[in-house]
Amino acid sequence: MSQTSIKLTHSTRQISGTVQLTGSKSESNRALIIQAISKGKVEIKNLSQADDTVLLTNALKTAHQDSDTSKTIDIGPAGTAMRFLTSYLNLLPGDFILTGTKRMQQRPIGILVDALNSLGTTIEYTQVSGYPPLHIHGPLAQSATSVTIKGDISSQYISSLLLIASALKQGLRLDIQGELTSKPYVTMTLDMLREVGIQHTWTDNSIYIAPQNAIPSTLYIEPDWSAASYWYAMVALSEKGAIRLPGLKRSSLQGDIAIAEIMTHFGVKTTFEDNSIYLEKVEITSQKELFDFKSCPDLAQTVVVVASALKRNVSFTGLETLKIKETDRIAALQKEIAKYGARLEEDGTTYHLYSEYVDDPGEIAIETYEDHRMAMAFAPLALVFKQIRIVEPQVVEKSYPTFWDDLREQGFTIS
Repeated sequence: MSQTSIKLTHSTRQISGTVQLTGSKSESNRALIIQAISKGKVEIKNLSQADDTVLLTNALKTAHQDSDTSKTIDIGPAGTAMRFLTSYLNLLPGDFILTGTKRMQQRPIGILVDALNSLGTTIEYTQVSGYPPLHIHGPLAQSATSVTIKGDISSQYISSLLLIASALKQGLRLDIQGELTSKPYVTMTLDMLREVGIQHTWTDNSIYIAPQNAIPSTLYIEPDWSAASYWYAMVALSEKGAIRLPGLKRSSLQGDIAIAEIMTHFGVKTTFEDNSIYLEKVEITSQKELFDFKSCPDLAQTVVVVASALKRNVSFTGLETLKIKETDRIAALQKEIAKYGARLEEDGTTYHLYSEYVDDPGEIAIETYEDHRMAMAFAPLALVFKQIRIVEPQVVEKSYPTFWDDLREQGFTIS
């Protein structure tokens, strides 16, 4: 899709049926690094078709090609791939230039680079200190067995280090300083490592992984709970809604399963079936006013939009990492929800949403800021307002390439 914008409407404001979601991008990207370190012992099934996963797959192929010259690996806008490769490429012989889009070159990486260099890697900045592009000289000669890293910046830094720990000659002890943000993503990394036989110990704020090899095994990638969150939003904003999402399970490794509990407060009931979940719109009885996204920040945009459209005045915490994502997601949310009368105001580490003046202006043009989650969080508004226009709709290909096709199947008119 290459349109500069699309218009969304929905004539009946009712949705029903089954939607098959792509594999989790978070699980897929971890699985690819685990597979690479296993040297072929690990098989992957139901790998995501998202652009970020395709970019990481191709980057790993490039990294392993025989070459006597420096290799340039451009991972575009794929933030997880940037962070995971910043660690992984140090295991390989050779010189690598790791780069990405202009926005990627504005996203900080210094904390992870400092941690890796303290272990014995040689990573240099080719332009601005603390930011990509990076010049990585491999393989590392490990000079330390432990590293301390802040826990409240990005869990991807921690996962990046944990994914290579078993391949280090002396293993790794990771000491987490301060409160750990997005803990479910760290747990996901460790659980997936355990599935391929790589064990760890986690005592207080220290995680230790000894040198060890993966065992022959298969990683099955569960469908993406982040993608599911947009269907929760659509059920919540419909006049009548019931959607079945196959493959999702109660025992998920993904932290974004939190959407099931969160959306009970916005009129969506989840029934866990044998190999699927069933969502249905029910009467809203909750008056909950404070929601914490510390463990699931990727759900924040979806919930802010739903709450505003339902004219709920609620507050949010745990949004600190949103400012360093694909865009400054706080600023983007504030600007876009203002177009229909909502306000999101910052009060220290708490954000207050005011929705009493929300009104349908007829057509709302939503800017996406090169951020896939902006497009998908705001699209469900077509079930509430007369017409929504999404600018640069192709951004959804980063994580959910069939999103617009799935909306058409549910009665959305897209022109």
